[in-house]
Amino acid sequence: MTHTGGGGPRPRGTWWREGAITATAFALCLLGGVVNDDGSTLSPPSAVAYFIAVVSCAVLPVRHRAPLAAMAVTTASGVVAPFLGLLLSPLIAAPAVITAYSFALTARTERRAVSAVALISAALLVASTPLFGALSWKDASRVGAVAAFPLVAGVLGHSVRNRRAYLAAMEERALRAEQSRDSEARRRVAEERVRIARELHDLVAHQITLANAQATVAAHLFDTRPEQTRKSLNELVETTSDALDELRATVGLLRQSGDAAVPAEPAPGLSRLPTLLESFRRAGLEVSVHQEGTARPLPPGVDLTAYRIVQEALTNVTKHAGTRSARVRLVWSRDRVTITVADDGGGARTAATAATGPGASTAGDRPPGYGLIGMRERATAVGGHLSAGRRPEGGFLVSAQLPLPPAKDATHGTDGAAAVENRTADAATADGRTGDAEDGDAL
Repeated sequence: MTHTGGGGPRPRGTWWREGAITATAFALCLLGGVVNDDGSTLSPPSAVAYFIAVVSCAVLPVRHRAPLAAMAVTTASGVVAPFLGLLLSPLIAAPAVITAYSFALTARTERRAVSAVALISAALLVASTPLFGALSWKDASRVGAVAAFPLVAGVLGHSVRNRRAYLAAMEERALRAEQSRDSEARRRVAEERVRIARELHDLVAHQITLANAQATVAAHLFDTRPEQTRKSLNELVETTSDALDELRATVGLLRQSGDAAVPAEPAPGLSRLPTLLESFRRAGLEVSVHQEGTARPLPPGVDLTAYRIVQEALTNVTKHAGTRSARVRLVWSRDRVTITVADDGGGARTAATAATGPGASTAGDRPPGYGLIGMRERATAVGGHLSAGRRPEGGFLVSAQLPLPPAKDATHGTDGAAAVENRTADAATADGRTGDAEDGDAL
């Protein structure tokens, strides 16, 4: 790399190219200085020819940094050539043609380039036109060539400039597209990481919370009620086994490099609500379910979101509410389903004081979780809304509004939803009866 005064470091090949251009222009200018109009034998270049060639070519290397000065010197050299006894031909005007090309290539505006090139062509045209005597066809062709060469050079320079600008724009567009693809890929990776973290949180938190509750009951009743302790330990084994199976299936799906060979198990939805309530019943939480309106089948994403919100809300009740009962309400309207989960507990402090047996831990010692954040993210992702907070009369309330698709087939939707509603209501009734029967043995 070699440093230049105006444009910073330039490749070494640039100097070789400039040297070649200058040497070629010098040779052409000298050749033009020995050409005679009468067709006589060529003679060695005169001192005037050398002077014109040296002056006009000496400014060519600086035409990029001082284009107007280079144009002025080369044009003036061509204009004064006839007054010094030389024949103004396209060969002598070669330096002016080169500066016209360079200025058209680097001019800031198209108007400046056109004006400068037209000025060079007009000046050379006036200088090459004989002032005395008749203008022969030979003279006319020479004058036309002298005036046309700068114009052609200017058009060529402008075309090259447009071509370079087009290629630069295409390169910049490709670079922006690549950056956009990289940004989109990073965004999708981040979203997928959040989605995986949310799924694992809902899966692990639910099962671990139930296992903790069952282990707490077993530890509390270990000395007084061995049979109830044994039952709680058996339920604990079942809960942890289910957690391991679900965790193994989820991690196995993440580890697959391609598509699964067999169809994956459908994502959970409200149709699995009875099974979910049964798992909480085994942990000692009795849940009542109430539905209003005509239920309709939900899209897979909304169905999964509804299931996960109910699961996480009941998990929070088990962990923090300090109560053994909760209420789930599903309200179906024309364009949305509203899900509410409420309890009458006293919060984390009540939950902490309720667990007084061996192994009990206070919720205040645990760091804050991501349950509410995950529920809000899920609701927002499907176009819904979720709110959560303490109730004025006590306890905690989680309310989510999820959008519903238009009912295309009212009869089919009513029948299918009624079956889901009946299964949920039957399961809730059975849970309530079982819970009442075993309420005296739970704690």
